[in-house]
Amino acid sequence: MSKKSKSNEWLQGLFAPLSIILAFVVSVLLFENLMGNPVNFQGGNPAGEPISGNYLGIIYKGGFVVPILMTCVLVLIIFTFERIITLGKAKGKGKLNEFVRNLQKMLAEDKIEDAIVACDKQRGSLANVMKAGLLRYRDLQDDKSLDRDQKISSIQKSYEEAAAIEVPMLSRNMVIFSTLASISVLIGLIGTVLGMIRAFAALAQSGTPDALALSTGISEALVNTALGITGSTLAIIAFNIFSTSIEGYTYKIDEAGFSLTQTFAESLKK
Repeated sequence: MSKKSKSNEWLQGLFAPLSIILAFVVSVLLFENLMGNPVNFQGGNPAGEPISGNYLGIIYKGGFVVPILMTCVLVLIIFTFERIITLGKAKGKGKLNEFVRNLQKMLAEDKIEDAIVACDKQRGSLANVMKAGLLRYRDLQDDKSLDRDQKISSIQKSYEEAAAIEVPMLSRNMVIFSTLASISVLIGLIGTVLGMIRAFAALAQSGTPDALALSTGISEALVNTALGITGSTLAIIAFNIFSTSIEGYTYKIDEAGFSLTQTFAESLKK
């Protein structure tokens, strides 16, 4: 592996933890300075009731769990953009289906050099994998030291090795989405339970219940429930969309590899 590749791997490894830390810092700042702004509360006191209809103040009453849930949502947004950019680069230039059809046509016409040039222009993951197979294809055409089965095995190996490098890049960071889908709703439930404990504690007081403590507890419960469910739902949707896209792209890579191997096998019969 080259120094540049090692450097890229190192930077990509830091991206996830740095993104989470940044999202948490931003969430805390927004929670304290925007949602906790005195203008959102009656009498300018964040310890009091939110102004009627002021959702920032209502969210602030969700308590310390809110910044954690906000962090989950911000991390989700960050990695959604990361996946869009990464998968966009992986698809390369132009329409993928058209690129595959053109490659199959060039292979059928034995235009190997033209196919390699087309891969260089396309610049996607599929093009990179196909180029590795095509280069081996070209080398094996005039190789007299190997028999037919060995040549087919060799071209399959070259293709599979290239695919083993490219395909994992497509699924990088997908675990973030599945993790957020699980923990967002669980963190929200923790906030809900804490809010209900506060609400029942207000009801349990002798005499007249503390209305402020009761409303604060209920707000905390409902806000955390809403944020947790929202974060989990968005994470599930994003995970399913990107998983479907990756599966379709992986299928195209496998299809192109099979086509390359079959074309080469047919050329050996001539």
